[in-house]
Amino acid sequence: MDLLTNVIKDYPWGSRTAIAELTGRPASGPEAEMWLGAHPAASSRLTRDGAETTLADAVAADPAGTLGEAVAGRFGDRLPYLMKLIAVDAPLSLQVHPDAEQAADGHARGDANYTDPWHKPELVCALTPFTGLAGFRPPEQAAMLVERLHVEALRPVVAALRAGDVLGALRVLLEWPTSRRKLVESVVWAASAVHTPDYALVTKLARRYPEDPAVLAPLLMRRHTLAPGEALFLGAGVLHCYLDGFAVEIMACSDNVLRAGLTGKRVDVEELLRIADAAAQPVAVEPVGGAYVPPVPEFLLRRIAPGPAEALPGGLPRIVLCAEGVVNVGTAEGSEVKLRPGESVFAAASEGSVEIGGDGVAFCAEPHV
Repeated sequence: MDLLTNVIKDYPWGSRTAIAELTGRPASGPEAEMWLGAHPAASSRLTRDGAETTLADAVAADPAGTLGEAVAGRFGDRLPYLMKLIAVDAPLSLQVHPDAEQAADGHARGDANYTDPWHKPELVCALTPFTGLAGFRPPEQAAMLVERLHVEALRPVVAALRAGDVLGALRVLLEWPTSRRKLVESVVWAASAVHTPDYALVTKLARRYPEDPAVLAPLLMRRHTLAPGEALFLGAGVLHCYLDGFAVEIMACSDNVLRAGLTGKRVDVEELLRIADAAAQPVAVEPVGGAYVPPVPEFLLRRIAPGPAEALPGGLPRIVLCAEGVVNVGTAEGSEVKLRPGESVFAAASEGSVEIGGDGVAFCAEPHV
């Protein structure tokens, strides 16, 4: 087994406390994500034979031994999943992920939106109460909420929603031609008079993005709040925006994100609208025997609570993260390590079965093959 050193991303929406407190160190600024995996943009690091290397290089040097024959045969010389700690202190961008065909095609075309040729389905499991917007509301409900603002300029948005065209309504907002700040000011004035959480979120977003009509997204989208231990799966085409909370996230090993608003990063409205699916909704995933099993082969996530050690069969590459207390991890080869909060370890397929126990809470990522 290899102890991992993991990259922390300092995106401006990140928390100054969540990851820092978990890992027992001070934070110098916002910390949004800690990546645990072998994505080339921020691969975890480990030490082999006295020398530091990346997990990505370790996998590439011995795909069969590291990944196991079944995983290497299906996914080649790459770890198919990426696990993250995600600490949301301010809303993320309005975004969507491509399906496998769209990702491969966009990457082959050299489209800058597609840094990887792989799709990016993802599952988020809450560590604290976690809130996000995901999937569209029924169009009639969204029309009622927008109409209630009594902003004359929004009549085309309401008309599209009354016609059942939620993507058309979103297009009107995202492609708003002129006077964007004036529109947002009108929306804020109207929303401030309506005392419900959806309108309060509109005004909150507008303070952060005063020239972005995408601040109206909460009126078009469904709100989801997860309690600790609850999980949500988002497949291709699901429009979403995480709002606040701390969670473990696991996804296919890809960084393909199409953004259309509420961000200072690259935006491509036309491409997002092309791949967004008006009917796509997130799916709540209930754990079965402690495992959150999504409908994709790249990953599943296990939550292992305090109690008797849990034995997992060999032949799969696993990353184990300690989220609370002390977690003991051992392998059939005789390796053993104690993990404290924020620490993680990689167990190669060749190390055989893995046993996880102790008085702490662990999350274990592995392929679902």
